Amino acid sequence: MRFVIALLLVFANTQSVLATQPVAAKVSVCFTPSEQCEDRIVAEIDRARASIRVQAYGFTSLPIIQALQRAAGRGVEVLAILDKTNERKYSGATLLEAAGIPVWIDYMQSIAHNKIIVIDESLVIGGSYNYTAAAQRRNAENVTFIDGREVAREFLANWDSRLKASRAFEGPNSVSNKEAN
Repeated sequence: MRFVIALLLVFANTQSVLATQPVAAKVSVCFTPSEQCEDRIVAEIDRARASIRVQAYGFTSLPIIQALQRAAGRGVEVLAILDKTNERKYSGATLLEAAGIPVWIDYMQSIAHNKIIVIDESLVIGGSYNYTAAAQRRNAENVTFIDGREVAREFLANWDSRLKASRAFEGPNSVSNKEAN
């Protein structure tokens, strides 16, 4: 594990303060397949106390899904926005929904390629890493852990904007599908 105290400069096409101001944040990185990034992600989810927001493209990692289920079970508000590829049966969306975790599908873009988890409005986990077994075992991926409220606020604002462009997932456990049966 590499830990770095960094002055993180955020360059964005927004009018936010972060687009022009340096932000202090604690940053650490992890690389697969040589490091156990999945274990680090699970450990951070297991430490969550209040909220978790997920944006994901590939989402089939059972350890991460189970950690999110545990978090929801202990009262953490867990919400997920996934790419439309997760609408199929037996996807990460169906597993999250089965645990009572609200899931939305970001269907407006060709690909909703975000790979972000925001924990307790403070920790941002992101990078090239899809939340899949292949990302941990076969691919060369990176995960960045950014502990800083200002940065987290920017990611949460993006999460909120993508939620507005998403629709509720209607999997086998959704209310509308239960009423149809």
